[in-house]
Amino acid sequence: MKRVHFIAIGGAAMHNLAIAISKKQWYSVTGSDDEIFEPSYSRLKKNGLLPDKLGWFPEKIEKGLSAVIIGMHAGADNPELLKARSLGLKIYSFPEYLYEQTRSKTRVVVGGSHGKTTTAAMILFVLYKSGLTPDYMVGAQIDGFEDMVKLSMEANIAVFEGDEYLTSALDRRPKFHVYRPHIAVLTGIAWDHINVFPTFENYVSQFQKVTELMEPQGRLVYNCEDENLRKIVQNLRSDLIAFPYKTPPYEVKGGITWLKTAYGNVPLKVFGEHNLQNIEAARLVCRQLGINDEKFYENIKFFSGAANRLEKIAETLYSVAFKDFAHSPSKLRATVRAVRMQYPARKLVACMELHTFSSLTSDFLPQYKHCMQDADIAMVYYNPQTVEFKRLPALSQERVQQAFGDNVRVFTDAKIMQTELQKINCQNTALLLMSSGNFDGINLEEFAKNLIT
Repeated sequence: MKRVHFIAIGGAAMHNLAIAISKKQWYSVTGSDDEIFEPSYSRLKKNGLLPDKLGWFPEKIEKGLSAVIIGMHAGADNPELLKARSLGLKIYSFPEYLYEQTRSKTRVVVGGSHGKTTTAAMILFVLYKSGLTPDYMVGAQIDGFEDMVKLSMEANIAVFEGDEYLTSALDRRPKFHVYRPHIAVLTGIAWDHINVFPTFENYVSQFQKVTELMEPQGRLVYNCEDENLRKIVQNLRSDLIAFPYKTPPYEVKGGITWLKTAYGNVPLKVFGEHNLQNIEAARLVCRQLGINDEKFYENIKFFSGAANRLEKIAETLYSVAFKDFAHSPSKLRATVRAVRMQYPARKLVACMELHTFSSLTSDFLPQYKHCMQDADIAMVYYNPQTVEFKRLPALSQERVQQAFGDNVRVFTDAKIMQTELQKINCQNTALLLMSSGNFDGINLEEFAKNLIT
């Protein structure tokens, strides 16, 4: 029996990997953490992996462990990590372990500042519909997939979402530098994570590095509408082959986006130009994996999206509500525009929460200028306590409003924002709630349903 221990098992990625490993035959999984929130708590409990007590327990670290996997939440002085080092155990970060488990497989890695979760989900959806069952790691729940991570002995393909954020507290490499893809997708570059990449040039260089770390004879699928990606491709290694893509022809009729293809118009369950670009990227990857275009289009029309990515949470005959993970300027702008184009005759009410380190940094805020200009009513919320918790300088509502412009209303009290939303007549409305958090505990599905009904 192989025994694997997780330090900081409650992380979004870590708990999913722990569940995936626990389902493998001959594997035993344990873990520790000093705080575990939902949905990690319930999912770990359901799978029998929830630690009995919160905290760090060096006595859990024994010589018999096959591997110790460390999450971002654990620092270099973590007592369990120190014990593992003293015993000379194999210590992996989350992405390092994924790479080790898939070294003999064809690895597809989807990177980019936006769209990577959805593009990876589209690839997986079509592969499964076509009878292939690859290993995978994605950052959101996909309809029809029980877990967000899968590792197996049988699969010869692995599809990973390639995050550019740091590998661990001990390893300052971006995660997508670890995977060494045979097929890489780069969806676009828009500055983010300024606490790690202080300049745009430094941020762009991380994507350049991905191409340098690809396996020999690799395939690069890239968005040729992105100027920075075009520059990267100009200096591509000679053994790599590049496949450009751009927004495909389409039309919106009756609230449905139709993709124009050589096999006829294909109705989609998703919408927005970014999603159309994601479909093109997924098509080119699937073609490299043996799925022809006709079969791809037959299947992609059934794809309904990934959780929290323009996810429909309420609908009536005349109104509709979505929630979305949008938090960076490029994601915010694209999401608001997508809903506007899909529902041009409806009033668009857009609410966004500033929650990440970058979004709550005063010097970064000007990046949000005009991001919500396509909305009829635009609101931005942030919690001053979150700013304090991230050890950032205090933000004034006036500073945030000035940064966004376009008559955006700014709130620092979630209940006051809810009250103002309840004053709006939401007949014939498209409601959009965007955050990487939860607006300080609002049940978005229930709240949206009440608003539009």
